[in-house]
Formats: sequence, structure tokens, C-alpha cells
Amino acid sequence: MTTAEHLETIDRLRTRDFPDVRRRSEVGVSGPGYHLAELGGSRWYGDEDAADRTVGEEQTAAEFEALRQLLEERWGKGDPFSVLGLRARALTEELPQPWRDVCGTTEHVDLWRVEERWVALYEAQWGADHSPQVTAVVTVVEPP
Repeated sequence: MTTAEHLETIDRLRTRDFPDVRRRSEVGVSGPGYHLAELGGSRWYGDEDAADRTVGEEQTAAEFEALRQLLEERWGKGDPFSVLGLRARALTEELPQPWRDVCGTTEHVDLWRVEERWVALYEAQWGADHSPQVTAVVTVVEPP
């Protein structure tokens, strides 16, 4: 996907109704009060060497930065929001979705309040054997 397509996906999710139950969508996962979009393709590294991994990670970082800049042009600078505290809380309490999923895959997000919804942008890390993935959340659920 291109940066313009990522932006179009976020716009579409900002106006889409939320489902009553959690389910897969064409771009990720949606549930009551949220849409989580997997914008960049996460790859399993497999037998790739370190140089191939570095190139892929640099490409993902560049895609993330380009999308963040477009969102900042629209809505101003996003609020950096650390989810490390949420990760610690998730060990002892039930966090609402989508924040439970978010804190399991990143340490921080860029966060905007746009009309009645929150938009979060981050690079998800699904594990040491997968490349990072540009990910966005559109939700009415306030960050805990």
C-alpha cells in the first residue's frame, strides 16, 4: 500500500460503524468501539540475513514517518503516548480493547483526538522473527 492508500484507509475507518463483536476486517480487526488497521505488511524473517532485515525495517520506518507527517499536516502534532504503563497494568487488570492489543505490540503511539474518535499510529512489533508493521487504531475508547 502507498501512503495515500494508508491515509484513505484511516479516513474510511473514521466514518465506519463499529461491529457489535470482535471480528477480522479487510484491513485488520474491528470490535465494539474500535478498528485496528494493519497498514504495512508484517513479514516473517525466515532465512533472511541481517542486511535484508535492516532494509525492511528502514522501509517500514520511512512509511510510518511519511504517514505521521501527513496526519500532522491535517490535525497538528500527535500527542506521544507511552503504553508501557498500560502493559504493566495488563498484568493485573483487564484493559479495554483496543488498548490491550496495542500495548502488547508497541511501547508508544502518536495519538490524535479527531472529532469524537481517537486515532493512534504506531509501529507494531509482533515478535523477533517478524518485521515491524505500520498500524493505526480508530476508536471511541479513551486511552486508559
